[in-house]
Amino acid sequence: MKLNLVPARTGAEWVRSGLKTFWRQPLAFISLFFLLMAVISTVSVLPLIGSIVAPVFLPFMTLGLMVATSVAYDDNADGLGHAGDAQRPTGSAMFVAVFGAMRAEWRSLVVLGVISAIYFVFAVMVTALVDGGQLMRAYLLDDAITPEVMASSDFQLARVLLMCLNLPLSLAMWHAPALVHWHRVEPVKSIFFSIVALFRNFGAYALFVLAWFGVFLLAGIAMGLVATVLVGVGALGAGGAAVAVGNILMIGTALVLAAMSLSSTWFTFRDSFDPN
Repeated sequence: MKLNLVPARTGAEWVRSGLKTFWRQPLAFISLFFLLMAVISTVSVLPLIGSIVAPVFLPFMTLGLMVATSVAYDDNADGLGHAGDAQRPTGSAMFVAVFGAMRAEWRSLVVLGVISAIYFVFAVMVTALVDGGQLMRAYLLDDAITPEVMASSDFQLARVLLMCLNLPLSLAMWHAPALVHWHRVEPVKSIFFSIVALFRNFGAYALFVLAWFGVFLLAGIAMGLVATVLVGVGALGAGGAAVAVGNILMIGTALVLAAMSLSSTWFTFRDSFDPN
């Protein structure tokens, strides 16, 4: 395996490829994303241990969406499909491939997940230096947070600090699950190679993030206009139903866009690493 250096413009191509592939199997992608999110959300609400155990499942989600993208792309891409096969893979084939990959690599994925959980706990504990441990107690001990505490500047600063501290974890885990699956790299080494790939191809990844930010922004503006219309309809007598529909559309759009962006990461992995 070797690292490929790609031009910065490749970042926009990754986004375009991700969008095209997503819309070839949208229901399968959305169903898979919501299923994995439901598992993580269910685990996260467990008393005391939920917020600590939930990060263990994040590498499973990353790999699952990457595998699903690889199956959908090979099935539909021009010149890369299975022309001549009696049966072409469908949405169900994506699920079979995803859970097969998870079953085959579960040990390595658990190792990555444990590393993620340990780092997350460490990052949460660091925020105690800013707000005296209020955010830490909320995450790790399930302490109730009053509105006054949530509105305090120290608590908000602690949340921002936690987001910044979690950024290196996101970079480390960007390619790590895919590396252990497709290239049989050891978990710890996969973290190192993931970080190296992002820095060596910084221009392409920066454009990738900026392009997705643009997609989110345009979708947000569009949904905002729809919500405004619905709120106006509600003011004219349709009641809270129109407002509720607007809120559902906003949340649903955000989740679908999240599924799209996560699925497109397979293209960043494919072009960054050469198995030969």
